[in-house]
This record gives sequence, C-alpha cells and structure tokens, in this order.
Amino acid sequence: MEIRDMKADDYDEIFALWQITSKRALSEADNEENICKYIARNSGLSQVAVIDGKIIGTLLAGHDGRRGFFHHMAVLPEFRRHGIARSLVQTALEKLSIEGIAKSHLFVFCDNKQGQAFWESLGFTQRDDIFVYSRKE
Repeated sequence: MEIRDMKADDYDEIFALWQITSKRALSEADNEENICKYIARNSGLSQVAVIDGKIIGTLLAGHDGRRGFFHHMAVLPEFRRHGIARSLVQTALEKLSIEGIAKSHLFVFCDNKQGQAFWESLGFTQRDDIFVYSRKE
C-alpha cells in the first residue's frame, strides 16, 4: 500500500469511493471544482491510500492557519481494519505539524459509533461544550 498526496486528477475515483463509503456526508460542496480548489489551497495535506493503482482510502485535510480540519475519511469496506485509515491520519497530522498546526477538528455523525470509536482510538476527544451551526445561501 502507498499513501500519497491527493491530486485533482483523482477526483472521479475518490468521488466514486465516497459514493460507496460516505454518501450521506456528500453535498454540492463536494463537486469537482470545489474539491480541486480545496486540494490546491491545502497543497500536499490531503491523502489517498493506493493498492495496485486503485485508490482505496481518502482523507481530505487542510487548515485555516490556526486549526487543522479533516473531511471524508473513507476506506473501502473490504480494506478496513488493516491500519489504512490510521496511516492516512498519521500522514496528515505530520504534514499539518510541518505547517505549524497543532490541533485539528473533524465532524462525525452522532449515530456513527464505528467512526467515533476510530477517532477516539487515535486520541481525538468528543467535545460537548459546542454546537455546530450551518447556513446555506
């Protein structure tokens, strides 16, 4: 397995993977133009896991200059529980650290117990002191 930087050319393959792994988390913000802008703005931070030339895992990672943010952590079901997600996160954390980012945030659906357990196993803690508010124009 290889962990490498996500590229704009990967969009079709990563979006197809997300259709399998994270469909309910997708929105119009995940169209090709927006994802390519995100990758360019956060160059070298988002990662893909590749086996035999096929993308089997993704992690969008970026920062705002103060905090890191993770989106679309996804591994194809048949490749889970082999440390791939952990490797994606570790690579992203190392790259964020080089950028001077020491704290990162992410969103997990309230009913995604598997996701919650995964992030907790990596030392992330659930916060109960804030709410997330969203607005769509």
